[in-house]
Amino acid sequence: MPVFAKGYGGPAVARQHVDASGGGGPGAIEKRVTMRRPNTLAAALVLAAVVSPHGQSGKNFKARLSPVPVDIAMMANIAGSGSATAVLANDKLTITGTFDGLKSPATIAQVHKSPVAGVRGPVVSDLEVTGTTTGTIKGTVTLTPLQIADLEKHRLYIQIHSEKAPEGNLWGWFFEAKK
Repeated sequence: MPVFAKGYGGPAVARQHVDASGGGGPGAIEKRVTMRRPNTLAAALVLAAVVSPHGQSGKNFKARLSPVPVDIAMMANIAGSGSATAVLANDKLTITGTFDGLKSPATIAQVHKSPVAGVRGPVVSDLEVTGTTTGTIKGTVTLTPLQIADLEKHRLYIQIHSEKAPEGNLWGWFFEAKK
């Protein structure tokens, strides 16, 4: 009577006890037969990586949104906080985030590129902003290879503008999220 041993990813082994006459009984010897099975776990992982939109190059980033630097004249107009996450899949950066505590309604949200973290830079792309003094931001940006390198070097940031702070109210740089 055959007995099968299960293996994960390796060959399955069938053991059969036979005696000299070919039957199983008290003086039987063990005969091993190795049967190959496809590695179903590895096949499933490969399939998931191909089907998943983030399987190719799904890097996760996050940003903490805080008030931009202010002078005394703007101090009464700038306040708030927020956060955002972004997923880079191939050349697409998908951004979602929330904010609250603005002193006036949000007007626009944008992705900017700076020479180094903490320094203002030019606009890369617009994002969708909803809400007033509390709301959400979202959008998908197609990045060039140079912009992907800028993202990985902490040079891309989000900036939210408001009615009383048209030059910017909140900003935050993208950093790779720790796993």
